[in-house]
Amino acid sequence: MRHGIIEQYRQHLPVSDSTPVVTLYEGDTPLIPAPRLAQAVAPGLQIYLKYEGMNPTGSFKDRGMTMAVTKAVEEGARAVMCASTGNTSAAAAAYAARAGLDCVVLLPNTDVALGKLSQALIHGARVVAVEGTFDDALCLVREITARYPLALVNSINPYRIEGQKTGAFEICDALGDAPDFHAIPVGNAGNITAYWKGYKEYHASGKSKKLPKMIGFQAAGAAPLVDGAPVDRPQTIATAIRIGHPASWERAIAARDESCGLIDKVTDDEILEAYQLLTTLEGVFAEPASAAPVAGLRKLHAAGWFRGFEGASVAVTLTGHGLKDPDRVIKTVPHPVVVPATLDTVVRALGLER
Repeated sequence: MRHGIIEQYRQHLPVSDSTPVVTLYEGDTPLIPAPRLAQAVAPGLQIYLKYEGMNPTGSFKDRGMTMAVTKAVEEGARAVMCASTGNTSAAAAAYAARAGLDCVVLLPNTDVALGKLSQALIHGARVVAVEGTFDDALCLVREITARYPLALVNSINPYRIEGQKTGAFEICDALGDAPDFHAIPVGNAGNITAYWKGYKEYHASGKSKKLPKMIGFQAAGAAPLVDGAPVDRPQTIATAIRIGHPASWERAIAARDESCGLIDKVTDDEILEAYQLLTTLEGVFAEPASAAPVAGLRKLHAAGWFRGFEGASVAVTLTGHGLKDPDRVIKTVPHPVVVPATLDTVVRALGLER
């Protein structure tokens, strides 16, 4: 039975017995062995999929949001605010509703996935689309929350990172130790920061024996950490990582360097190929951004990067459920064939004729 991450990992989180916990019983998401996917993209590795789409609002953002909203309530906030490309807004709106708080969301007016936007709206958030990028929206949120009594709940809020680090705890608990590698999509870079923090804390407390190498992947059209400069107009079909000025830039670089890992980039075509491999080989439906680390593993393996690491374990964070972006599914899959409702026509359409 789920208890929510705060109850499960209370001793590792900045809460007390009197903290008013706001939870939707997030966490405890499955870690799925993916042998067929491993054979297709990186033979010789053991791949495990951390399927964060199984959280209450369908993404990893719930881990951070339970902490951010809990602490907002504890500190007397009446409303929360965030900038979002979709997943953050869904989580913020849901947890604010759970807590009885108002929620305000700024979105970039550029291809935000309908599945994510609809969640924020149905939970009662006040949503404003700005003519600009996510980075423009976040700058405005920072300015507004500095002037008005709204609690900022983006990942620059340190409590978000505290909640998100619990994903690393769960992986260690499931495997009995940390994996050899952890592959993860990188957008605003809070999640790679959080996972590395979690792994270090579990290791320091003696709950794991080793630390993984963190390997993050950005989309080629939104790869400021790889290219070494901000991207003013990031472009990628993976909306969750279409961010040109990551808020956790320095901490993500630290996670990469401290773990002796890397941050690389993959193209949209590579992301879409991996997106379909996840579904057809393992039956796991994740949003396009989640496929970036799968594409990255394929790219690194082809380049010989894993030579000498045969048999190594790799945890892959799948950040959100595939139903978060229904528009992408519709554009990707073939539409059903329409035939008359007769046995002969259906048999012919299915290629079952002798």
